[in-house]
Amino acid sequence: MAAERSIFAERGFAYYFGGQALSYVGDGLRTFALPLLVFHLTHSALSTGITYALEIVPFALVGLVGGSLADRIDRRRMMIACDLARFLIMAAFATAYYRGWLTLPMLYVGIVLLASAAAIFLGGQQSSIPHLVGTARSTKATAALIAAEQTSNLVTPPIGGAIFSVAGPLPALIANACTYLISQFTLALVPTLGPDAPGPIPSMRVIAADIARGFRHLMGDRALTAVTLTSFGLNLFGMMAVAVLIPFVKNDLAASDVVLGFAFGGISIGSILGALIAGRYASHWPLGIALQIAYALDAILYIPVMFAHSVPVFVLFSALASASGSFQVAQIVGWRMRITPSDKLGSVFGAARLVVLSGIGPGAYIGGLVAQNYDPRISIIISEIGFILIAFYMAFNRAIREERR
Repeated sequence: MAAERSIFAERGFAYYFGGQALSYVGDGLRTFALPLLVFHLTHSALSTGITYALEIVPFALVGLVGGSLADRIDRRRMMIACDLARFLIMAAFATAYYRGWLTLPMLYVGIVLLASAAAIFLGGQQSSIPHLVGTARSTKATAALIAAEQTSNLVTPPIGGAIFSVAGPLPALIANACTYLISQFTLALVPTLGPDAPGPIPSMRVIAADIARGFRHLMGDRALTAVTLTSFGLNLFGMMAVAVLIPFVKNDLAASDVVLGFAFGGISIGSILGALIAGRYASHWPLGIALQIAYALDAILYIPVMFAHSVPVFVLFSALASASGSFQVAQIVGWRMRITPSDKLGSVFGAARLVVLSGIGPGAYIGGLVAQNYDPRISIIISEIGFILIAFYMAFNRAIREERR
């Protein structure tokens, strides 16, 4: 495919993009409504932090299996099945809440199942992009998807917060279930998502061999290893802040549910901007230098958040830091697609995802624990210190500085 041709000129990617956009709407409603529902049920920062941890830990582990499956079986069918599972779980949440049966343990179990389905879904998503648009345009396609995801995060939190404040969580749960249902039909319009010769579901022995192959490739490349370990550190420290944002904004900044929704939406504006910049200038800058600058900006721009005592200040600088963060993600994912053989994409992405996301569970738990025993602001301060240390590490890492692929 010609590198200069628009990614949306490919009909398969256009349908695929529509399905992903609907899934992102569902994800945005879910990731806002479920932690907020847990916080309202428990009034506990620690319980809210555990909610985030339960989303991430199984997501990272099951992602290994999802990567192997994405390399071997029909990705379109696999992704549709995952969306069906997510629809059924969210519909069960809505029914249980309406009937008065919904409990915290039920939410926790459902969140684990949702995360597992999402992990397998994402394995298919990331492996499908080069198949749809070619490796040369992988970063642009990734940036477009991140922009769609963050646009959803811009719209859904204010809407979800307003609905939650007026009518409770039930409408958000129902809407979330419907987005996953519609997404299935949209994905069904895509002719194929690969691989070229899909086979049957592999045995556990084959899956284990694929996982080992993914880790060998990951650890055999110095730059890939450095970026992956750095992303682990960013998630560890970043999640200490993310896990306590709801209690921080509601308690320290005295915001209502509606204001909280608009705050989350405002932060997403920065993420959209960062993704658009990554897509526009994907081939203009060497990856290593671009990442070094982005990590430094991320650390600097988040400093005022530690001292914020008003929602506008918190939103402004969180949005600017998020712009740097989404730029990093788009660049890294596109680069990883370019340098990884097509038959190993799922396995390598699964291995990298496990390492990267392994920092989120401990980060969420530590952030929630510190906020519960001291104050959410302390968790944010620890998070910022971690960002600064990582920026210094990246600045002096030779493998990153010399990366030009």
